[in-house]
Amino acid sequence: QVQLVESGGGSVQAGDSLRLSCAASGRTFTGSAMGWFRQAPGKEREFVAGISYSGGNTRYADSVKGRFTISRDNAKNTLYLILQMNSLKPEDTAVYYCTASDPDRGMSWNRVSIEVDEYDYWGQGTQVTVSS
Repeated sequence: QVQLVESGGGSVQAGDSLRLSCAASGRTFTGSAMGWFRQAPGKEREFVAGISYSGGNTRYADSVKGRFTISRDNAKNTLYLILQMNSLKPEDTAVYYCTASDPDRGMSWNRVSIEVDEYDYWGQGTQVTVSS
C-alpha cells in the first residue's frame, strides 16, 4: 500500500522557519517526480515546489521563490522529500500536501510538473499556520 506521510507542520510567527518532511513508501518510486502543494481555506490547491526524480530540476511558485527549498533522498525502500521554508509569511498559511507522480506515466527523470493532475499519490496533509 502506497503511503505518503508528512510531518513538520505547526504554528509559527512571521519570519520564522519550518521544515516539512514526507516519507513515501509502499512501491518503487523510480522515475517519480515529487512535489508540495498547499490549500488554504476557501481556495484551490496550488503548486508550491516540485523536484524531478533525478533531483536535477526544481520549480517553485513565484510566491515562495528564494524562501523555500525542496530536496529529496531516493533511499532504497523509502523516498524522502523535504521542504525547507524560511521567512514565512501569514499568506503561507495552508495545509501542505506531499505528492508523487506514478512512475508508470513514463515521465522524464528530469521533468517537474506544476499540474495537480500529473500527480497520483498524495499525503494526508500537514497544517502550517503563520501569524503576524
